[in-house]
Amino acid sequence: MKFIVKFFSEITIKSRPVRKTFVKQLRQNIRQVLTEHDENVVVTGNWDFIEVLSEKDELRDEFTHRLANIAGIAHFQYVREFEFTTLEAIVDEAIVSYGDVLENAVFAVRVKRVGQHDFTSVDAERQIGGTLKARCNALAVRLKNPEVLVPIDIRDNRVWIIEQRVKGLGGYPIGSHDPVLSLISGGYDSTVSTYMTMSRGLKTHFCFFNLGGDAHEIGVKQVSWYLWEKYGSNIGVKFVTIPFEDVVGEILTKVDNSQMGVILKRMMLRAAGKVMEDLGAKALVTGECVAQVSSQTLVNLKVIDDVTDELVIRPLITTNKQEIIDQATKIGTAAFAASIPEYCGVISVKPTTRAKLPKIEHEESKFDFAVLDAAVENAKSVSIRTVMEDVDKQYQGEVPIVRVPVSDEVIIDIRHPDEIEKKPLKVSGRPVIEIPFFALENKWSELDKETTHLLYCGKGVMSKIHAASLLGKGHEKIGVYLP
Repeated sequence: MKFIVKFFSEITIKSRPVRKTFVKQLRQNIRQVLTEHDENVVVTGNWDFIEVLSEKDELRDEFTHRLANIAGIAHFQYVREFEFTTLEAIVDEAIVSYGDVLENAVFAVRVKRVGQHDFTSVDAERQIGGTLKARCNALAVRLKNPEVLVPIDIRDNRVWIIEQRVKGLGGYPIGSHDPVLSLISGGYDSTVSTYMTMSRGLKTHFCFFNLGGDAHEIGVKQVSWYLWEKYGSNIGVKFVTIPFEDVVGEILTKVDNSQMGVILKRMMLRAAGKVMEDLGAKALVTGECVAQVSSQTLVNLKVIDDVTDELVIRPLITTNKQEIIDQATKIGTAAFAASIPEYCGVISVKPTTRAKLPKIEHEESKFDFAVLDAAVENAKSVSIRTVMEDVDKQYQGEVPIVRVPVSDEVIIDIRHPDEIEKKPLKVSGRPVIEIPFFALENKWSELDKETTHLLYCGKGVMSKIHAASLLGKGHEKIGVYLP
């Protein structure tokens, strides 16, 4: 099994030393991601492309899925490689790959040729195309806008039949730029802004301000892990939780109502600015965009930024809300965002849209900054690789584990829809229903309370968390299916 990986166009225009650095990082990232599936995968590269080789042909779909979500890749191709002998032999191989789809089709052959041969690329296209038309009962050859394109590379004494071409994320390889710290609440905006910095090649750590207790924290950890696992190129980053309930309490009791929103954001930037030092981050990332809420007017954003000397990146600053929701849907975080509870922290009756720095500073003089210092002191940082295991520790209650169902249990597959589609769960003689974990709370009341339900998530971590949570809320007849 072989894939040919082409670089993002902006990589190709860099100077030679910079391009070599980016390609090396991309090669390393690809190897890190794919080694989880095949420890013997071979990833080699040169000036123009990277080759991925594996002897495990059954992993083609998994490799395709993972490569499509690695930043730095413009597109990649799945190719069948063989030794060049004659053009007639190439036809035989092309029929293996394209014979079925060429019947009654209008098609074209595209040949790219490297090396010394006694024919031109056009000669090869004419001979291969003509023979394929006759042998496959194709309708016609049409060079412009064909229904089927048969791409072939002839490289010296090797031939590549390109069977599939898949678009990549683009951007730069993660790790090729300085780290950043993204302030993530789990909603549409912060998940999309985090994805945007990751897909641009920035090593992105996660920072969560806990305003609403365990349920909110668990939801944000789940969506953060999802973003990292799918788009993070297996680069190690941290998830930082800052307990902010007491900070919110100080604001609610001591600050003028109209100034609360702006001051809360200033407190968050202060805290994040201290946390980022330990991570080596060079900028903060937020999901704010102009005028979406009262604290996001240009005047207010300027006052908020005045509290820190750190660079604050706002990837969504001029993006419309529907565009953000559409992007969240595309990258797979919309379902999370829709299910995560809203915790505004403070709600002003008449929030200011034109904050004045002297008034803000006057209100902040009433605030006990020892409370903010304590929040930073009590911040907890864990590896994103183990963040779900960390969540599991929050629910140490007894959850029944079932290896083989023996009575009338119903299995609930709680995985993300993308994961279910990729690898559906099939249990012989046992009903399986699909309720993604982010919909469990809303859907649970619709289930038969007399039936035992076993949650399934693959590795058992997420299913244990949600089973324990449901048991803790008084629900009964719940377990985990862990075959």
